[in-house]
Amino acid sequence: MERDGGVMRMVHPADQYRFAARHRDRPRTGARWQIPSPLRRPATLRVTLAAVAALVSAACSADPAPTADPTPPAPVSAARLSAALPDDPVRMVLPATGAETRWTQGLDVFVRQEARAVAASCAHDHGTEPPTQDPVTFIRYYELPDLDFVARHGMSGSAAVPVVTPGPVRTDTGARSGKGSERLIGRGSDDGKEKGSGAGRGKRGGAGDAGDTAVVRRCVTEGTVAATALRDTYAALQGQWFGTLVPLRHDPAVLRALRTLPGCLARRGIRVRDENGFFALADARQQTTPADRLPAVERALGSAYADCMRPVEAVREPARLRLRARFLADHAAEVRTLRANLLPALRRAGEEHGLRLVFPAP
Repeated sequence: MERDGGVMRMVHPADQYRFAARHRDRPRTGARWQIPSPLRRPATLRVTLAAVAALVSAACSADPAPTADPTPPAPVSAARLSAALPDDPVRMVLPATGAETRWTQGLDVFVRQEARAVAASCAHDHGTEPPTQDPVTFIRYYELPDLDFVARHGMSGSAAVPVVTPGPVRTDTGARSGKGSERLIGRGSDDGKEKGSGAGRGKRGGAGDAGDTAVVRRCVTEGTVAATALRDTYAALQGQWFGTLVPLRHDPAVLRALRTLPGCLARRGIRVRDENGFFALADARQQTTPADRLPAVERALGSAYADCMRPVEAVREPARLRLRARFLADHAAEVRTLRANLLPALRRAGEEHGLRLVFPAP
């Protein structure tokens, strides 16, 4: 499920990976891994159908829920940002633990921000506005759950993402008026939206809508191309790594550990049959809980999920670390290339577009 404009929508599996993810204002639970498109916009019909589908899914996957939500933990300070890089970029691209996915989330955000920054710069060079888009947010990987983060901030709470404001507009002489800047946005803030007139308002110089729309499309394509080039420095290897993790779902030790989950959750007042049932219930709660109570409900669900998944991660995490050691040996040449090229490529993109590589931290 994915929240867009305050409404949930269904995210259908994109491929074989079940890397479920949640992120601020756009939680995804029970969804399969999907490389986020920086410029994709949902259809209204899918949003409407998704609201029905979420409730049906929750009813089918979960036993009757308790009349009261589990007791939430005490409020905590908001998640923060960290700029600390891993000692090895491998840990950012090929995560094996939940905590390592914080670096992966930051990398994902950086690439999406590059697409937007390039599109905005192009649009301003042509005297028009970049398209209006939802704010970029950190996306969690629930195939590698960051249990400490979930326990503290709930199922979808995360740090605010630095947003690059639209870049400078070309003056009449063709000179640029200055550089774009970054600002922080918080959950639910109107400032989180990237302001822009979109494709339909026309150029400042009075050009028609048709020409402006063509320019915006071309600029969006430029942004996508730039982000794809950056992502290509690691995406193929990362895709192979995620594929390597898939068989863990059927590992006997993992399955035994997962069988403890329903009983553990039931002792905390949450009646579901399995992890997918929990995700369905969490999504349904997000749709039906009043906004003023939602943070407490999310923290309560996150605390219960983190506690009950620790025995599972105690089995899966060492297994993933062993798999990664073998994977690095089997892909030694590609890993050497990654280590040599990734950070310099990120540094160049950051300097060119005024971006910062940052990561969510509890």
